[in-house]
Amino acid sequence: MKMDDTEFHPVSKPWCPGLDRDCDPRYTRTDMFTGIIEKSVRVIGVATSPKFRRLTLAVSWDDLHGGESIAVNGCCLTVADIAHNELGFDIIQETLDKTNLGLLKPGDEVHVERALRVGDRLDGHFVQGHIDGVATLIERIDSATETRLRVKAPHDLGKYLVTKGSVAIDGISLTIAAVDGPVFEVALIPTTLAITTLGHRQVGWPFNLETDMLSKTIITWLERQKASTVSN
Repeated sequence: MKMDDTEFHPVSKPWCPGLDRDCDPRYTRTDMFTGIIEKSVRVIGVATSPKFRRLTLAVSWDDLHGGESIAVNGCCLTVADIAHNELGFDIIQETLDKTNLGLLKPGDEVHVERALRVGDRLDGHFVQGHIDGVATLIERIDSATETRLRVKAPHDLGKYLVTKGSVAIDGISLTIAAVDGPVFEVALIPTTLAITTLGHRQVGWPFNLETDMLSKTIITWLERQKASTVSN
């Protein structure tokens, strides 16, 4: 991919401990997404170097600049390279270990969404692009009225799953239809099946999972309060 100095302005970004993304020192805010993906696009290149893996996607936006954030399969990544109808992202090992991005190869499809701007509609739910873990597809249920996916989250994330609550899998905002411990179900509307990869995933696929930020905040606060009360 040829770099055009008139379009690409690299930004040095330290990694944020505990987060599956880079920190942009130009901003004091955290990038936010909605889980309403904008496109499903093709992976056209995967290259490994000693410190990162370069993922190249066949996608472009006219007003995009180097250093901006894009959610790729729900994972917030920094635009590292811009060329004609191509974007490059550098993914560190921490992110590869905690997401399904390390499984991608040329020809695969991924979901992409740009970060929210002030005044944008919030059609899904607040998504940070910080992947909590991978959740395994264990069953697809097709009936005359709907299609459901049964997904198993890591055990420690089960406490954040609530019926009628929100969850993001591979970057897509979905409503939880049923919960049984770490196993949950989501119902897919025809539009979701048509414009995403969810309907094509085979049993065993590890979805990138981000649980609801409000649920995580409330439960973490309550747990800390309980621990503080017990210790006192």
